[in-house]
Amino acid sequence: MSPGRLRGSAPAKKVAETSTLKSVSERIRALELERRELLLEIDRLKRMADGKADALEKEIAMLRDEVKSLRALLNGENLTGNTEQRNKK
Repeated sequence: MSPGRLRGSAPAKKVAETSTLKSVSERIRALELERRELLLEIDRLKRMADGKADALEKEIAMLRDEVKSLRALLNGENLTGNTEQRNKK
């Protein structure tokens, strides 16, 4: 091989390295963008989950109150019903 050929291949190698560096750089930028978007989506989903949990807690508290009220109502009726049955005897 002649020395001219070796020198001729060096610029081609630099172009290939530049292309590789450029593609790696673009890939890194794309991955960083996707990472940011995913982190934003995770944050949004966490807020939605917190909201849903809060709503469920409120609903459960209301249901517990309703159960207490119904038990009190039924217990009151049972006492009244027992008294009426005793009076009939």
